[in-house]
Amino acid sequence: MTTKKATAKKTAPTAASNVALPYLRPEGLKFLRGIARNNDRDWFTPRKAIFEAELKEPMLAIIRKVTDAMMDFAPGFVRPAEKCLFRIYRDTRFSADKRPYKTHVAAWWSHQGMEKTSGAGYYFHIDAKEVVIAAGAWMPEKDQLAAIRHWLLKHHTEFRKLLNKPAVRRTFTEFEGNRLVRPPQGFPCEHPALDLIQCQQWGLSTALPAAAALKPDFTATLIRHFRLAAPVVDALNTPIAAAPAPRKTVLFGLK
Repeated sequence: MTTKKATAKKTAPTAASNVALPYLRPEGLKFLRGIARNNDRDWFTPRKAIFEAELKEPMLAIIRKVTDAMMDFAPGFVRPAEKCLFRIYRDTRFSADKRPYKTHVAAWWSHQGMEKTSGAGYYFHIDAKEVVIAAGAWMPEKDQLAAIRHWLLKHHTEFRKLLNKPAVRRTFTEFEGNRLVRPPQGFPCEHPALDLIQCQQWGLSTALPAAAALKPDFTATLIRHFRLAAPVVDALNTPIAAAPAPRKTVLFGLK
């Protein structure tokens, strides 16, 4: 009897084990606070193993658990966790800000077939101060932007109903929309969907305290938010999926 108890204690998973848990430990938030203060390679390089253990591996575990749940409400977004996780390294080639690292860890689920063109999807990030959860079309390409706007001309009423569901309104706020001052070229100046058509992004977001990422039910929180936002994401992807593929540029008369 004593041997069985000892074995059980030895094999029970703990936060200190090699298997990453699907939530962060306090050390993960401590690292994010540190990189916000010391965003340079001299600080990061000797602590890379801490980043791997306390942020990268837990993030992959979180993503895998969320992705498993997506089979029920967003099967078209099921992807390997490594494809969803953003790198910690910033692309500084065209930026005046040369800090080499992001101060948050983040994940993005794009629809199958839209991996290189964004579309509408699911996102969350964790930084030292908060957890941001979002879903929608954040940076649609030119053709996607036009497809969504044309779709909204006829479907704005049903889209507003999705945004205005009581549970959605209690949980999320809408993207500000990065709204244009004037109607986009070729669209009517007077239309009941004008406020939506002038937007350049559509979706939902909310912010939670950073401590939410430390709770064992963190993935359940993400899943609950994503499930609630799924009809909005599906609506935005409907015109993108239906739009004809953009014609490829023909070079030197060759096809």
